[in-house]
Amino acid sequence: MNTNWTDGYVTDIGYTHGYYPQLNPARLQLAFAAAGLDSPLVRTACELGFGQGLSVNIHAAASPVAWYGNDFNAQQVANARALSAAAGGHAQLQQASFAEFCVRDDLPQFDFIAMHGIWSWVSVENRHIIRDFVDRHLKIGGVLYVSYNTQPGWAAFMPLRDLLLRHFDMPSNEGRGSAERIDAALAFADGLFAANPVYAQANPFMAERLELVKKQSRHYLAHEYFNRNWHAESFADMADIWSGAGLEFACSADFRDYLDMANLTPEQRAFSAGIGDPHLRQSVRDFMVNQQFRRDYWVRGAQRLDPAMHQATLAQQRVVLLNHPDKIPMMLKTVATEITLNPHIYGPIIEELSDMQPHSLGAITGVVGSRNLGLQQVVDAVMMLIGAGNAAPVQLDADIVHGCAGSAALNRHLIAQAARGGADGDVEHLASPLTGGGVPADRIQQLFMLAVLEEQQTPDAIIAFAWRHISAQGKKLVRDGVRLEDEQDNLDELSLQAQRFFVERLPVLQALQVI
Repeated sequence: MNTNWTDGYVTDIGYTHGYYPQLNPARLQLAFAAAGLDSPLVRTACELGFGQGLSVNIHAAASPVAWYGNDFNAQQVANARALSAAAGGHAQLQQASFAEFCVRDDLPQFDFIAMHGIWSWVSVENRHIIRDFVDRHLKIGGVLYVSYNTQPGWAAFMPLRDLLLRHFDMPSNEGRGSAERIDAALAFADGLFAANPVYAQANPFMAERLELVKKQSRHYLAHEYFNRNWHAESFADMADIWSGAGLEFACSADFRDYLDMANLTPEQRAFSAGIGDPHLRQSVRDFMVNQQFRRDYWVRGAQRLDPAMHQATLAQQRVVLLNHPDKIPMMLKTVATEITLNPHIYGPIIEELSDMQPHSLGAITGVVGSRNLGLQQVVDAVMMLIGAGNAAPVQLDADIVHGCAGSAALNRHLIAQAARGGADGDVEHLASPLTGGGVPADRIQQLFMLAVLEEQQTPDAIIAFAWRHISAQGKKLVRDGVRLEDEQDNLDELSLQAQRFFVERLPVLQALQVI
């Protein structure tokens, strides 16, 4: 094996325990149908570079999809395998470099291959290996999901990122861990900006960008900014790469991108409409919104739906809310701006979904049709709700039944980890067999759930149960950004959170079959 097999990737600090819904193949049908395309029924899938393995294990536990995956970090693979074992061993996860994993001769052909951010963090050689793997292992009709840093949104920040990395790699930093090096590099950047360089004058928003970076987790920053192979790829270059492997751009995996009315000005829409080439149109759109991070679906052998099938596919798609109706904000942030959701459109749709049960888009349209809302308006609104994390597509009934046992086992394991604390207690998503994906639930909510599962009978007992686990690890709650030091203040804050949880959150989690 190459002794430099990590190839410039940060290895001494673990990646975050994040969950990424775009990796969920249960979202494909709605995304593709909204773009007028047919989508495959996914039964085999692969995640390249799965990190801590939360996404791959949630998707494997909550659906009948056979998942495979690799990551080179031994600690992360051990954690991911423990999650898989707890869920019933639904995912086949290997510790291996891309060079090792991608040449295996015992891997199946896949309906779905996914990688989150990986493309931006690996070497040119590894990108060639991945491209060859997709070429050989993606089925006809199969889908590739790639998210990646892109131009032009990164253009102004790239020189500063390169400077941070040079400071990170200075010989004087030898012996320091990544987190300490990152702190030193950021302090250096502060000093640079204090000297008011012309770069900062020409790019006045960079000082604000640096302040945002400083607030982020060092675990996240280590992998996002301080890998030596970091790069930003244009959409046009990605199109060249994947078209050479027989794939076509299908659509965005970010559901907020589908409604141009919410993302582009009238002038921008008019200009884009005059561009016939779909790849050039995507590149121009990136300029319009100053795109920094793309989430794309590519397909091998795209099949367009005829008008009748297009309408039928959209109408039969079921969706469900992920949040209590009263907690869905009417302000939504898109890539380029913030928009206010029209209450005359979104209000009736949310009201129809407020029973927390799955509803088809066709059935919703039948109810809200009296408000002069047609199927396309319902689709547009639901896509925005999904993109904002307030709703999700629902799986086939048979897939829901299949995912119940694995989801229950994985969730019980994750909730127990929340009680034990430590890095694995930072997981803030649980599995839902209804959606085949993850549902937000922070650590305190998970402690309340554990109290319910262990049959704590009264509000006081539940609050005391949660505080016992929090205080045993020397931790305190935070209110309005301030750490609460007094025990009674912590108990009071827990009481408020418990009231909100049992009124607003627990019914949602129960409806989603999370608990």
